[in-house]
Amino acid sequence: MDDADVAAVADALAAADHAVALTGAGVSTASGVPDFRSDDGLWQRYDERDFHVQRFLAEPEAFWRDWVDLHAEIAGDAAPNAAHEALADLEAAGRVDAVVTQNVDGLHAAAGSERVVRLHGRGDRATCRRCGDSVTAEAAVERVRDGEAPPHCDCGGLLKPDTVLFGERLPEAALAAAETHAGRCDAMLVAGTSLTVEPAASLPRRAAERGATVAVVNADPTPLADRADHAFRGDVTDVLPAVADAV
Repeated sequence: MDDADVAAVADALAAADHAVALTGAGVSTASGVPDFRSDDGLWQRYDERDFHVQRFLAEPEAFWRDWVDLHAEIAGDAAPNAAHEALADLEAAGRVDAVVTQNVDGLHAAAGSERVVRLHGRGDRATCRRCGDSVTAEAAVERVRDGEAPPHCDCGGLLKPDTVLFGERLPEAALAAAETHAGRCDAMLVAGTSLTVEPAASLPRRAAERGATVAVVNADPTPLADRADHAFRGDVTDVLPAVADAV
């Protein structure tokens, strides 16, 4: 980790009229949350097709029984790590205006970030498809474990996890907010994402094309590294706290 690069990123955040962070699975794996697409990720042990929206609609009982197991791995008992805390500190200091995340584990909010844009939904809630009421995901999971598969709302409607399933569009409001942040930011801090999944992968490119300072922090190479102003090959729990301390 180059101290000069850390200082330059801190200066860019401090000077920005609008700064945003984009985070992916690499921020959560440091808390013990498994990722999905690595060689030992969840999709090596689960079949993606089991979590397609069409299966949810056609076979809600089977879907929910499989979802209980997946939810246990996603939710677990993970706690925010130093990277989550650094981003919350940057927001509290007025240096980061929002965190756009591909993660559904809720750890950014748990760390204290208040302006979180959840591109892939959230793993801690389930919503009734009939009346729109929301319950905790754990409450829905407990109903399945108690024999109610699929789980239903008090109105009788079917509950659906608030995470984005395969075959579903991203939440319109979240996508619009993410695109707005990318389109107006002067600085973007990209952390823990391989930048291979759209539309999140296009957000840093959009920011770079309009002249924003883009810094990428990831353990592995990313397609944007050669176009970023600053690229850190390292642990997000080391780099992000260093940036926060330098601001």
